[in-house]
Amino acid sequence: MKFFGITLLLLIPLVTFSLGMDILLGFDLDNSIKHAFNPFLVKDPAELILFFILLAFLVFSFFYRKKKKGNTKGQQ
Repeated sequence: MKFFGITLLLLIPLVTFSLGMDILLGFDLDNSIKHAFNPFLVKDPAELILFFILLAFLVFSFFYRKKKKGNTKGQQ
């Protein structure tokens, strides 16, 4: 329950800050809310490619560690 409260206490000021910055940049409230809750709308194609590359590294390292851990259990 404490983690949920801390998450909300961090989320609310950050979202309001993001909405405020978008409004100051000249976006209307509807677009500001869309940008705050879906960050993929404001990413460039190069940022999306880098995001997917890093996500692929994360998935491969997870499976590599899981496979490596599974092999060491059989040897002990």
